[in-house]
Amino acid sequence: MQERRTNQRQRVFKAGTIEFDGRAIDCTIRNVSSVGAALEVASPAGIPHKVTLNMLTRNARQQCYIVWRKNRRIGVTFA
Repeated sequence: MQERRTNQRQRVFKAGTIEFDGRAIDCTIRNVSSVGAALEVASPAGIPHKVTLNMLTRNARQQCYIVWRKNRRIGVTFA
């Protein structure tokens, strides 16, 4: 498989939440770059295309679009 990323991602293991429709679900941020991140969730079912990622250790919130889903992982690009 060919790597399509143009920005290098940094591997991390940090706590976060994904917020949408007045709800919040826990996630683990597995890697992050200046343009996106890979997240791990208990189940990606029901998570919409546009969400807010709350990175707890950075105390930062970022609007995101989900660009891929695979098993318990989702990839997001920052809006």
